[in-house]
Amino acid sequence: MPPILALLIWLVLLVALFIFDPAKEKKTSIALWVPVIWMFIDGSRLPSQWISGQLSTAAEAYEDGNPINRAISLTLILLAAGILLARNCNWGRLVAGNAALFAFLLFALFSVVWSDFPFVAFKRWFRDLGPYLAILIPLTDRRPEEAVATVLRRLSYLLVPLSILLFKYFPEIGMQYDHWSGSRMFVGPTTGKNMLGLLCLVSAVYFFWDLACRWPQRKEKRTKRILLVDVIFLVMTVWVLHLAASTTSDVCAAVGCLVVLTASSRVFRRHPNLLKGLIPLAFTVYLILNFGLGMNGSMAEAVGKDPTLTDRTKIWAILLGMHTNPLLGTGYQSFWLGPRLAYVWNFGGLGHINEAHNGYLQVYLDLGLIGVALLIGFLIASYTSICKRWTPSSKLPILGMATWLTLLFYNMSEAAFERGLLFMMFLMAAISVPVPGRKRLQTAAPVEDPVAAEQALGGSAKVVEQWRFQ
Repeated sequence: MPPILALLIWLVLLVALFIFDPAKEKKTSIALWVPVIWMFIDGSRLPSQWISGQLSTAAEAYEDGNPINRAISLTLILLAAGILLARNCNWGRLVAGNAALFAFLLFALFSVVWSDFPFVAFKRWFRDLGPYLAILIPLTDRRPEEAVATVLRRLSYLLVPLSILLFKYFPEIGMQYDHWSGSRMFVGPTTGKNMLGLLCLVSAVYFFWDLACRWPQRKEKRTKRILLVDVIFLVMTVWVLHLAASTTSDVCAAVGCLVVLTASSRVFRRHPNLLKGLIPLAFTVYLILNFGLGMNGSMAEAVGKDPTLTDRTKIWAILLGMHTNPLLGTGYQSFWLGPRLAYVWNFGGLGHINEAHNGYLQVYLDLGLIGVALLIGFLIASYTSICKRWTPSSKLPILGMATWLTLLFYNMSEAAFERGLLFMMFLMAAISVPVPGRKRLQTAAPVEDPVAAEQALGGSAKVVEQWRFQ
């Protein structure tokens, strides 16, 4: 089949899927396309890379950026801000409910002062506000749970089939070849196999979560069609994940799906406190085995990695040996700039890397021990918030627990804090958004679960029932 014909068929099928999708919610806000577009860019390639067809590796590109990318980012930020202003978002309560996250973001902003490249650091901080504004759009929707699911579903519809299309019909885009060995790597619409693995990780956890949440209603006609679509896309995602050959994403996808399966079981729905304790305990046990007993290499071999984690231990030793400010770091996203980047690229023998391949180390290099402490505080506070919103009928907290544990494991060998698909999915399940006022709720859609609404609003079940039938 000619590539152009294959591309046209993909476009037709994609449009048909968006129109006739059995999981499509009625009266879905058009504003949800803003986070979808933002996540599409974050999960694939920058607009300038799509236009030019080239992946720039010049060191100057990391400082100068690109005017096309800046224009599109600014447009999306302004759109998101305008939508939130039109919705009368209660910023005071939003900040108060997510104090740990805003403390981390403010410290990152202050770190611009001691950065070697303050203007570049500020531009990056401002650009990275975009994802936070974007994920607030589904969270401030009148039906936030359905809105979050819609965003993640649309993203998967776009990127997973596109990956397969690029593998087969546009290999000059969908594949790369190792500079030294010449081995083939599947990258799809992304810039590397690890990014493709991350895309599949997010998609796999989402579809497995959706399957688990809808399974009790599997006898309903509409639900049967949705489950069929979920299974088809889950199979496609697992196949693409296999081609990506990203061990970290493989393991983390299994971890996320296991948490979803466990949280959806009757036993843990009846005993939620047991689950809330087991999830952080699992990561604590891993840390003890990894650092306390020195079993990092053995565990890596057990999941198919070499004991050095594909030279990651060498990367970490070199980066820690560069002696950055241990308390304050080099400034927000400033480590991989200027002489430090040139040294790693030219004398480190590590190739053209631009991340520490460890999220905690990356935060340490940029923001020092204070930044790491604030990040840990945010992770603890977010998990506590997810647990507080847990109810027997809840769905989004299940996704939050799965992505929380997945995020902790993923950042042991990749850098995914501050931005990226996994971090954005986590924020959509973890951020606490103020509940709309009583007057607005009375005119909103019917309340599906009075008990859950009672817990969220702090009101009485009788009042909620009255709202339901008004």
